[in-house]
Amino acid sequence: MTVPRVPGARLRHGRVSLALSFFVQGAVFALLVTRIPAIQDRYGISDALLPAFLAAVPVLAGVGSVGTEQLVKRVRPCRVLRCAQPVVCLALLAVGAVGSMAQAAVALAVFGLSVGALDASMNMLGVSLQRAYGRSIMLGFHAAYSLGGIVGASLAWAGAHWKLSLALLYGPVVAVLVPLALIVGRWFVDRDRQEAAGGQEGAAAAVAPLAMRLLLPLCLVMVFAYIGDSTVSNWSAKYLQDVLGSSEQLATVPYNVYMVTTLLGRSVGDLGVRRFGAVAVVRTGTVVAAGGFAVVAAAPGAWAGMAGFTLLGLGLCVIVPQTFAAAGRFAFERQGPGASDMAVARLNIFNYVGFLIGSPLVGALGDAWSYRGAMLVPMVLVLVTLVYARSFGAPEARYGDGYERPRTADVG
Repeated sequence: MTVPRVPGARLRHGRVSLALSFFVQGAVFALLVTRIPAIQDRYGISDALLPAFLAAVPVLAGVGSVGTEQLVKRVRPCRVLRCAQPVVCLALLAVGAVGSMAQAAVALAVFGLSVGALDASMNMLGVSLQRAYGRSIMLGFHAAYSLGGIVGASLAWAGAHWKLSLALLYGPVVAVLVPLALIVGRWFVDRDRQEAAGGQEGAAAAVAPLAMRLLLPLCLVMVFAYIGDSTVSNWSAKYLQDVLGSSEQLATVPYNVYMVTTLLGRSVGDLGVRRFGAVAVVRTGTVVAAGGFAVVAAAPGAWAGMAGFTLLGLGLCVIVPQTFAAAGRFAFERQGPGASDMAVARLNIFNYVGFLIGSPLVGALGDAWSYRGAMLVPMVLVLVTLVYARSFGAPEARYGDGYERPRTADVG
């Protein structure tokens, strides 16, 4: 199956615009999750009720991803993304500005549903654009997401430091991000399915569903990677303070370090894929991430623990983008671009599954056993990726890096 030709200038514009979209999403998501205590205080959400609020967002995001799989049979992913991203931004503003707990619950529900559609369509476009480019660029998009997360978390810190209300914090940010999302959406590139079907928008409708068992190895990898990621997000501060005896201030550092190393790893990860191939990069990332968990579990003090969380960022950061890329490539080779979009939407559900499982799993093991021992469980789960590493190879390795290249004139 040939890769559709895309004019060089448009392809480059599409790459930049999609990277900006990833950046916006990273910033918005960080602004939500880092201000959860403030949201809880504003609406009087009890500690008993808070887990239900937090679990509802990834559950509804999974529903949104399932809906997107059906929607892209009739509407191109770029249109889904153009509509979903402004809704996510406005839902964030609503979370901080509405007047009651019930209204906040509705805003969070809208946020969850739309973020599922956003994540699915954004990664569909990333896979499609990488295919058009003819070389690995997927990690760069996720690097933009990490950068957005760092910016969003920094803005949230500034809002907390200056004691800004949620509406005052979110309002100016959303006022900038919504027009940015609308503008960059004009340059999204999503032409391969349309061209393959002779311009028919609903080309994916005739695609037979891809058997779920074929994607199962990649789905498991996605779950295990997000169990590792949610362990860092939810337990790094508590682990450093309660187990390794750090100060409260130092306990806030590991997650920031994790985000920075995630950004760095993803920024250079595409070069590694082009040079050594996706299988080698995923294997290396898996071993580094497992080593990070081992260091955290055995750390004698706070600084050694921080070194472990640094390794985790460098290792885990390459797995998720390459899992999306592998699923899209796998489905495309067998059934075409419509199947690629559906495979990405299905795979996207499992990042929410991992997020839902990870935090309660580590917490339960920590309470019943020990938090040091609990850190070994995500380590073992991440190591399962080595068993499935061959799933990241291209079905038809036409070139050394596993991609069929378009003509040089197409890339520009």
